[in-house]
Amino acid sequence: MNPQLIFEQAVPVTKPKLPKYANYTETIKGIWNRRWLTNDGPLHQEFKTKLERTLKVPFAELFTNGHLALEIAIKSLGLKGEVITTPFTFASTIHAISNCGLTPVFCDIDRETLNIDPDEIEKHITSETSAIAAVHVFGTPCNVYKIEKIAQKHGLKVIYDAAHAFGVELDGKGIGNFGDISMFSLHATKVFHSIEGGLLTFSDDSFSPKLKALKNFGITSPESVDYIGTNAKMNEFQAAMGLCNLEELQADIAAREAAYQAYVSVFQEMDSVRFLQGYSNIKANYSYFPVLFESKNVRDQMFEILKKYNVLARKYFYPLCNDFSCYNADSSNTPVAKEVSDSVLCLPMFSDLGDVKARQIAEIINYELGDKIGG
Repeated sequence: MNPQLIFEQAVPVTKPKLPKYANYTETIKGIWNRRWLTNDGPLHQEFKTKLERTLKVPFAELFTNGHLALEIAIKSLGLKGEVITTPFTFASTIHAISNCGLTPVFCDIDRETLNIDPDEIEKHITSETSAIAAVHVFGTPCNVYKIEKIAQKHGLKVIYDAAHAFGVELDGKGIGNFGDISMFSLHATKVFHSIEGGLLTFSDDSFSPKLKALKNFGITSPESVDYIGTNAKMNEFQAAMGLCNLEELQADIAAREAAYQAYVSVFQEMDSVRFLQGYSNIKANYSYFPVLFESKNVRDQMFEILKKYNVLARKYFYPLCNDFSCYNADSSNTPVAKEVSDSVLCLPMFSDLGDVKARQIAEIINYELGDKIGG
C-alpha cells in the first residue's frame, strides 16, 4: 500500500445530494397552510411540468419510486408472454417484468456500451414475445434506432429503463422520447432525486389517464375503479425535494464531469483498465464511473484493496440477474454479460466528489496494479 494515498474518511460509491436547507424549508412551508400532502398537489404538478421541460419530453407522470413506475409502465401496455431484456442491470428491472406475470428472456450485451446487443435480440423473438425492455446502463443510451427497427418489424412494444439516464440526450433529443415509454428513477443515489421517486415519459397522451389510474388503485372517478391498480403516488415532500434539486442540476452534472475527467486523465494512460468512452452525439450525465479489469480475480482483489484505502467501490452489476437463484436461467448463454459482470467495478461518483479525490482513487488503482496485483 501507499500510505500517502489513503483517505482519512471513507469515500462511498455514491452520496445523496441535498439542496440548501433554507431553500427546502421555504419550499415546503406552504404544505402546512394547504394541508395537501399527496394526490396531485400543487408542488407535484409544478414538479411534473418542470421535469417535462428539463427532459425535453411531451408528457410525464410521477410516481413514488422507479420500481413501481416500471411495473405500471409494463401493465399500461397490456403485455403478455415474454419480454426480451438484459441480465446486466439492477434486480428491479427483471423483478418488474416478473411481478407483472411476464417471463424475462435474457439477451446478451454489447461489449462497448454494456447495453443490450441489438444484433442478438432477434435470436430470442418467439411467438410469445410481446416487448423489449432495454436499459440505458450507466447512462449510456442503447442503440435506440436499431431497437426501434426490430420492434416495428416484429410488432413489439419497447420499454426503456432509463433509471441511470436522467438528463441524457441523444442527437439533441431527450432520451425519454424513445420507445413507447421510459422510466427514470429519482432515488436518492441518482444524479437527480426527489428522495424516492419515479417518472414515466411518453409521447402518446392517451397513456396519461391509465397511468394516473394505475398509480391510484385503478380509480378513474369517485365511483369507478376500472383497473387493478396500486398505490404509487408521489407526495408533496418528495416533489419539494425534486424542485429544489432541479435548481442545481446543471451545476451538479458539471461537477460530476470534472470528476469524470480526473479519472480519465489517469486511466487513459493505463492498458490494464478499461472505462466507458464518451460519444460526440450524446449529452452525458456522468452518473457512474465503471471500470473493467482484466479478470474477475483482479477485480475482486482491487475491490478489497480499495477498502484498505477507505474507498468503497461497488461491483455493479454482479452477479448477473440470470444468476439469481429466483430465476431459472443460465448466464453461460450471455457470455459477454458474464465476462463484464465478472470484471466490472463502479468507482465513487457524486456531485461533490471533486477532481482531486477522483484522481487520487485512480492513482491508487494505478499504483496497486503495477505494484501488487498479478506481480
